[in-house]
Amino acid sequence: MGIAVVALHTMPGAFTTHSPASILSLRPDFTRINSRTNSVPNARTLQGVLRIPRLRSVRRLCQRIDDRVTEGNGPWVKDAMNNASQVLGDISVLGQAVSGNGGLNGSAAKTPPQRRKSSSVEDEAWELLQESMVYYCGSPVGTIAANDPNDSDPVNYDQVFIRDFIPSGIAFLLKGEYEIVRNFILHTLQLQSWEKTMDCHSPGQGLMPASFKVRTIPLDGDEDATEEVLDPDFGEAAIGRVAPVDSGLWWIILLRAYGKCSGDLSVQERIDVQTGMKMILKLCLADGFDMFPTLLVTDGSCMIDRRMGIHGHPLEIQALFYSALLCAREMLTQEDGSADLIRALNNRLIALSFHIREYYWLDMQKLNEIYRYKTEEYSYDAVNKFNIYPDQISPWLVEWIPPKGGYFIGNLQPAHMDFRFFSLGNLWSIVSSLATTHQSHAILDLIESKWSDLVAEMPLKICYPALENQEWKIITGSDPKNTPWSYHNGGSWPTLLWQLTVACIKMNRPELAAKAIEVAERRIATDKWPVYYDTKRARFIGKQSRLYQTWSIAGFLVAKLLIEKPDAARILWNDEDAEILNASSTNRKRGKKVLKKTYIV
Repeated sequence: MGIAVVALHTMPGAFTTHSPASILSLRPDFTRINSRTNSVPNARTLQGVLRIPRLRSVRRLCQRIDDRVTEGNGPWVKDAMNNASQVLGDISVLGQAVSGNGGLNGSAAKTPPQRRKSSSVEDEAWELLQESMVYYCGSPVGTIAANDPNDSDPVNYDQVFIRDFIPSGIAFLLKGEYEIVRNFILHTLQLQSWEKTMDCHSPGQGLMPASFKVRTIPLDGDEDATEEVLDPDFGEAAIGRVAPVDSGLWWIILLRAYGKCSGDLSVQERIDVQTGMKMILKLCLADGFDMFPTLLVTDGSCMIDRRMGIHGHPLEIQALFYSALLCAREMLTQEDGSADLIRALNNRLIALSFHIREYYWLDMQKLNEIYRYKTEEYSYDAVNKFNIYPDQISPWLVEWIPPKGGYFIGNLQPAHMDFRFFSLGNLWSIVSSLATTHQSHAILDLIESKWSDLVAEMPLKICYPALENQEWKIITGSDPKNTPWSYHNGGSWPTLLWQLTVACIKMNRPELAAKAIEVAERRIATDKWPVYYDTKRARFIGKQSRLYQTWSIAGFLVAKLLIEKPDAARILWNDEDAEILNASSTNRKRGKKVLKKTYIV
């Protein structure tokens, strides 16, 4: 069945998405495939249904998206897809029976075999990564967050997290294993458009889930048969109930990396993929009350997914946002309907780069300027534009910042600068070219000069320094998991090793990354691949750290692969854009002279 048939079913009025009984039949005379089916149907016969229930689980019987959706279907197909936000490409049946693998709440990951000694740390890591793979109807679709065979209560660590899969996906790409990444991209795209409701409120279209799980459930009307379903979590089940802002941004970045590494551009050219990408961009570029070009988000909406005082305009989100905009601009097809979006995208890139480079940057010279700031300046020519009070400068910062080097602060809002160093935001600012060449080298200079603080016995501090005493109580709400120098509050995360490696290779300083890899390799396998380490120097495995954490494993593998083949890192970084650089330089020279006097008419 072609895309036209699917589009007809998605026309307005074809079905009611809020009704639990609503069914979008992909074939009028479909036949269910269940665990008792032994015959293999013709590949042309499409079997399965797509249901839009009241809650979250949409049932899909062993479907696999293989056929490319071309642009030749005409604008009416695109309109139908936009109306329903559920259109898929032609789907071919996998052609095999579905067997139960975990019960009603079971994980689709294979039961891990008994651990065996490998010839090297890298060999062991590859074995563990393979064991963490999740299968949906026989095809790999991702990797679970952690795969500790001795963990009797995995909570949600047996799910596939979007952000956690990124290093896994990069590792598979670098090894030439493209299928799992392609499946992940397309299946998470399907989840994007599902109905999402919490306390009678639905977020904007385009939101990607934080995670999903493959569940095996009894087949309706047949007690002996089972079917597999994808069950996503958009934050409505997460701790704190926070939507994952970074999921969609990482998805775009991985989509570009897949095309560059595999050479298969057909995925990013599909109409459903183009539509999904546009939905993410429109959600991020939507007008609001904010005066700044940065994305305004709540606490816990990214890698730091608990209350840590990063609400507002955290650097991590801005760096990923900038990178995703550049990646999307490369992949968007040039058509009449995209002109306005691309124009808005370009304008945002220029404004965002100027804002971050100008106002988030901190080095010894800038710190001295802030120290001498005048406050309560009311004018277009104010130097202290955000009314930052010099007394905010903490004593630790005065002693810590080196004479050579600098970094982007963690957050900026009116009368507030978060002076903490956040590793991911700074590293991805280098990777995405959000930082200038001078700033990129300065960030790496700071990491090198503050090695004992940021790397020590295990790379890399997620942020520095930790919140302590009264500050910890007020900002985290006395979070027992984010105690000083633990978890998000100054803990050390091995997965950050791969971002450090990409940044170092981009700036032609691979020896810095190699040094960090050597530090990690001494103990990470012996420690059973924990998700994070505690204490100032990362001497202890985190007190609540999961073991055999997949993105710790994958982050190490990606770092090793890229050090061996540095040119491969190009699939991840963005080159400096001359237009953006010129526009930023012009804005800096003009200052407020470009403003014209306004009048009330």
